[in-house]
Amino acid sequence: MATNKKKIFVTQTLSRGARALLTQRDDIELVEFPNLISAKDFEALLKSHAPVHGVALGATAFGETELEASKDMKVVTRIGVGYDAVDVPALSRRKVPLMVAGSANSPSVAEAALFMMLTLAKRAQELHACVKDGKWADRLGMLPFDLYGKTVLIVGFGRIGSRTAKRCLAFEMNVQVYDPYKEAAEIKAAGCEPVTDLDAALPGADFVTIHCPKTPETVGLFDAARIGRMKPKAYLINTARGGIVKESALYDALTSGRLAGAGIDVFEVEPPPVGNALFALPNVIIAPHVAGVTVEAVERMSEQTARNILSVLDGDPIRQNVINQDVLG
Repeated sequence: MATNKKKIFVTQTLSRGARALLTQRDDIELVEFPNLISAKDFEALLKSHAPVHGVALGATAFGETELEASKDMKVVTRIGVGYDAVDVPALSRRKVPLMVAGSANSPSVAEAALFMMLTLAKRAQELHACVKDGKWADRLGMLPFDLYGKTVLIVGFGRIGSRTAKRCLAFEMNVQVYDPYKEAAEIKAAGCEPVTDLDAALPGADFVTIHCPKTPETVGLFDAARIGRMKPKAYLINTARGGIVKESALYDALTSGRLAGAGIDVFEVEPPPVGNALFALPNVIIAPHVAGVTVEAVERMSEQTARNILSVLDGDPIRQNVINQDVLG
């Protein structure tokens, strides 16, 4: 039976608050789908409910096939800020905006990056085991060290990188920033030192924390050569996207003493194979791509996602959250 309602696909992780924002409208019908649905099943589900007018994505890929299956897509949104699984040119060709959750999860990712720095610097895993395993006498052989006075190099100075910088400055660290797309004046105004040559800056950094998007330009940004420029006592943190760091190169550096340790929230393949070589290393801390997925962040991202959808349906898109600005009039 024909209906005037706009059909919106939402992943299971969309919060109750966000659902309430959508369902309080008489002109919207929600259809839920699993966060880890297969591409084939997702296409079939879209076809069975077509026309579909909006979608709130978690990890699900979206491109030409899904657009065709939807028949009348008006807006594609991500419950997050990354969009490497979305075919942006395909959306632009059909004048469909891709929207992200703005700064909703940036405090959470910044905190996670700092957590990984602190966990490594304070040798949390080793000292926990020292007490638990009855090796108290060994504690002076595994002394932690301070973030105070250390140099951190932040790669990417967007919503997350700039918040990470604030937290590092609060710990009285020397904060350097590499971002070729930001003006030096903006970086200096935030109390940080801009660097224009990543390779030249790496040897002086005690910590390198990555906060740039995954693009053709940044895939493999930290390969063997670049990791090799870091000093042996340095630590590498990646809470951005898998593939920016070459895992094989990272493993080689960590096992040969050319890098002190690493904090990794994202992987080249997700979920990573159980036998991933990095898992066995004592100088690595890992997490399952949840730096930006706290209880509070999920609520903030979900509600922003709902507002993004409504803004398009109401003819007034929240412009700062639109990735493909070329579709806007």
